Amino acid sequence: MNGRTLLSILTAKAVLSLSKFLFKGGSSFPGKVALAMDPSVLFHVAKGIPVILITGTNGKTTTANLLAQVLVKEGYRVIHNATGANMYPGITASFIDAFRFREKKKADFAVIEVDEANVKFITQVLEPKAIAITNLFRDQLDRYGEVYTTLHKILEGVDLTKETLLVLNGDESLLGALSQENPKRYFGFSVFEEGGKELDQNADAKFCKVCQGPYAYDFVTYNHLGKFYCPNCGYKRPSLDISVDALLETTPSSSTFVLDNEKVTLPQGGLYNIYNALCAYTLARELGIDKKRILSSFSVQESAFGRQEVLQMDQKEVHIFLVKNPAGYNQALDTVLLTKEAVTYAFLLNDQYADGRDVSWIFDVQFENLQGAVSGPLFIGGDRRYDMAVRLQTAGLDPEQFHVLDTYEAFTKALQKMATEKIYIFATYTAMLGYRKHLHKLGYIKKLW
Repeated sequence: MNGRTLLSILTAKAVLSLSKFLFKGGSSFPGKVALAMDPSVLFHVAKGIPVILITGTNGKTTTANLLAQVLVKEGYRVIHNATGANMYPGITASFIDAFRFREKKKADFAVIEVDEANVKFITQVLEPKAIAITNLFRDQLDRYGEVYTTLHKILEGVDLTKETLLVLNGDESLLGALSQENPKRYFGFSVFEEGGKELDQNADAKFCKVCQGPYAYDFVTYNHLGKFYCPNCGYKRPSLDISVDALLETTPSSSTFVLDNEKVTLPQGGLYNIYNALCAYTLARELGIDKKRILSSFSVQESAFGRQEVLQMDQKEVHIFLVKNPAGYNQALDTVLLTKEAVTYAFLLNDQYADGRDVSWIFDVQFENLQGAVSGPLFIGGDRRYDMAVRLQTAGLDPEQFHVLDTYEAFTKALQKMATEKIYIFATYTAMLGYRKHLHKLGYIKKLW
């Protein structure tokens, strides 16, 4: 390690310490500082550590969190960007934070979620042990474009590491028939009796990637995921290596299903979280961990940062759902609509860079499904609160029930006055971060990052 690299690490560590003191947590900024001083610093701090990359549109943070906790419970030392700082500088900062000059033994694994467009930057420097791709949905069209563009960005990174194992969502039609020769493992649902056979009109990938004909389905789980086939050319879902063989029960806060011939209860609701568990399970099995020990870990998993996070606000039980695209938002709504008790619904919509500047995607979210479920006031905040109010009104919800609030303080005070004990908050990324900071100042969140 040369002097330039050494100085960049020391400087970044100093910035990290200052950031933790001032902001109660780290950020990507220390990574930016280190990379400005030495563009090769990631190679040095990650050298010799087996790296697992997790990418895709939805589920990166939760999947990485599931896998990291499994590995930690197995006694491994794990580097993990738990707060979702998944760009190149944030990933660099995570490795620098874990780097110790005098330790002979390095971390056993690095479980890293990575932004889809940043995969190629990581694989230019590192050769991961595995790359997992969760799914591909329309998301931040101003950054990624359509789903085929997102796939291309990811595969640019895969092409740089030809020996890396690919762990892929088999129910994702875009991930079958890949030309890459990397070893591959597929996960998905072997059966799904609850699903129909027709795609919603707003589904993201309706046409065959081989011949452009329309897909047919034996079943659809959600959006365009499911057991697909093309009647025109014969392209179909690949054989699954790991699968859900039965869905036994779903609630707003849990799912019980059969995975690899074992019954497991996941303490998070929603089909999307079952897919996250499938992905993490497949990775853990490839790392040689016993399946019963993996599923035992899953049964006591805590929700990841801002993802179905549950906290107490005085006597209120507040559930925070990170929502950033139609597919994820629809799944979150479908999950909470399983509840049998009276709840309060609240919405925070921002349009900052990390959210995507274009918020027209909210018109592809099925807010119409809330009709009949909302019996009280609806609370709306964020930079684009009026856009959200318009969308909810067009969905048939009563504007007389809307409370459009311009500050987090007003938002919180209004929620505290509600009679219901349970509150569901749907927030885009920067809104989630901002509101969590507000709740941290009030003492409702102990650990900000």
